[in-house]
Amino acid sequence: MSRPIHIVSTSLILAAAALGGCSNYGTAPAASSGTTGTPSASAPPPPPATGQCAAQPAQGAVGQNSTSTVVETARARSGAQIARILRPGQMITKEFNAQRLNLEVDATGRIVAVNCG
Repeated sequence: MSRPIHIVSTSLILAAAALGGCSNYGTAPAASSGTTGTPSASAPPPPPATGQCAAQPAQGAVGQNSTSTVVETARARSGAQIARILRPGQMITKEFNAQRLNLEVDATGRIVAVNCG
């Protein structure tokens, strides 16, 4: 798989995850039988009500591989509406977007930094 296809597929995955997440935003999860009704320890905290990115809650992603699951979990924890992966040497736009989470990765795809903008 060539790198440009990977970038496009990652962008599509993130866009689909962001759109899919919006459809159920603000609704309570359905209770399944056998649960105690308490949230699990791995469940992300609720995002800020403003939709603004807060990088601190997503810092747990540092050191992990940038899989779609890890990226979506970090996005949800930060409260950001969108997330992007920044690869070494990749050209990127520099405009600040307070609703975007940036995940900087190394050459192997491991997340090395998490910030907003």
